[in-house]
Amino acid sequence: MEKALEFFRQNDLFAKHCGIELLEAKPGWSQAKMQIQPFHLNGAKTVHGGAIFTLADFAFAVAANGQGQLALAISTNTSFVKAAYDGTLYAEAQELSINKKLGTYEVRITDDQKQLIAQFHGTAFRKEETLFPTN
Repeated sequence: MEKALEFFRQNDLFAKHCGIELLEAKPGWSQAKMQIQPFHLNGAKTVHGGAIFTLADFAFAVAANGQGQLALAISTNTSFVKAAYDGTLYAEAQELSINKKLGTYEVRITDDQKQLIAQFHGTAFRKEETLFPTN
């Protein structure tokens, strides 16, 4: 799993640009965090839905691609449960099911107090090509 950690830490430039840090990963599971910065806020001074989605989508990508097989999102749904204003947000992605072509995942976004901020569900199409070498 070290290859997956290294791959995403080095190559997901948008996540890096957004201040997202990959904490842990194993096949079908990942955890990431994003310390809320002023540029993450919207006009209402809450964390922008796009920033929350980006954190969830990154954790989803790591979990779905963790075994090295290229997996790309084909469907996602995000429900925003509670506003976030400051502190750190955490994303935990968990694989719900997987087969040769599809994987389904749930990502929970929580704050420093472990309160649910958003829930993300994603389906990934698993291609035959590899994203990084696994051996």
